Amino acid sequence: MTYTYSRRYTGPLRAVILDWAGTTVDFGCQAPTAAFTAAFAGFGVLITLAQARAPMGMPKWNHIRTILGMGPVAAAWTERHGAAPTDADADAIYDRFLPLQVDVVANHADVIPGVIETVAALRARGLAIGSTTGYPRPVMDVVMKAAADQGYAPDVTVCAGETPSGRPGPSMALKCLIDLDVSPVEACVKIGDTVVDVEEGLNAGLWTIAVTETGNEVGLPLADLAALPAAERARLAGAAADKLARAGAHYVVPSLADALPLLDVIEARLRRGETP
Repeated sequence: MTYTYSRRYTGPLRAVILDWAGTTVDFGCQAPTAAFTAAFAGFGVLITLAQARAPMGMPKWNHIRTILGMGPVAAAWTERHGAAPTDADADAIYDRFLPLQVDVVANHADVIPGVIETVAALRARGLAIGSTTGYPRPVMDVVMKAAADQGYAPDVTVCAGETPSGRPGPSMALKCLIDLDVSPVEACVKIGDTVVDVEEGLNAGLWTIAVTETGNEVGLPLADLAALPAAERARLAGAAADKLARAGAHYVVPSLADALPLLDVIEARLRRGETP
């Protein structure tokens, strides 16, 4: 006879792992785009906002290297510098990018409306609060201080460069859970606003919720979004939701606050023995 042993977690959720820019701070994810476009312009190459946003969520060196690999950007770089872009060029752009990002990020560190109340509700459920980011620690030192001054401070923050590999791989999310001393992975939820966030959550074996209106895929500041006609706002949010759902998000909502009811849905699925 042959037997297969298996077990299923049927308990409650134990932790959430939140992204930063576009999810908890910086409505519309404005800070990175400003620094990326300025850094590339410093080397005589102009990139569009769409190009700057496309790899959002990756560690920033990887983000820069991905932009350099885009056909139009690579062609513009080659024309300007006489050779195709290399990793050494990515190093040079990153060295220019980092101080620009540190300078600009404080101007885009407002906590997104509803986040502080939502995090309080998460804590009231007994959930630990982790966070991961594509920003390196020097940038996050500025963002975290600004957020803490406004009342938001997660229990753990893992920054780009602090694990052997970054997002969309699972290492940063899993380091969060190790630092929080939380298991199993299926008792945890990743919430973020980019395809990279979704992939990070899935690769780590977590339930994954994506947000649209506050994040990179819509990419508008709060005032600009609020000023749109309802039909245009719905169109932008719908396109973002479709992209994030196709990336594999278990659920897609407009903002972090809208994710709260889904925790009950996920816990009901856990009680049935379902896994992410």
